[in-house]
Amino acid sequence: MALPETIATACKPLFDAIPLEQAMPHLLGSHPHHTELVEQVLQRPALQNRPDLAAGLWLYVDDLQRCHAICQNLPDPTGAFWHGIMHRREGDFSNSHYWMRRAASHPLLRERPELKPAEFVDLVARAGGRDVPELVAHQRAEWLALFEWCAQNPLR
Repeated sequence: MALPETIATACKPLFDAIPLEQAMPHLLGSHPHHTELVEQVLQRPALQNRPDLAAGLWLYVDDLQRCHAICQNLPDPTGAFWHGIMHRREGDFSNSHYWMRRAASHPLLRERPELKPAEFVDLVARAGGRDVPELVAHQRAEWLALFEWCAQNPLR
């Protein structure tokens, strides 16, 4: 992961426990695990006052409820993007589309147009609850791109 050193160090215990290639294995549903570890990681100075990163870390461990509690209070395209991902993962595709429209101006989507979050919502919906490996890989790539972007672009 391309993270600033302080954030990489803060997140290391979580990423050691759950490597990215094992994280978020399901396209749909909330299956929270390692929540105590996320709580500990979020206490580190590099992650304090970083709700954008906290939202991403809760998604990483499949805790959609905690992600939602954070991202719904982020009134910018980053919050909308995390919000759209969270609703997609809970299977609320129309709500996910709403948030992805609000995230359309996100700078990451200009840098990485191949992410196509609205199209990805439709692909996950068509998968009908099956954890299609290519879609799971895309989900991880999308998460990584947004998490790295947030880590490299502190909130103003």
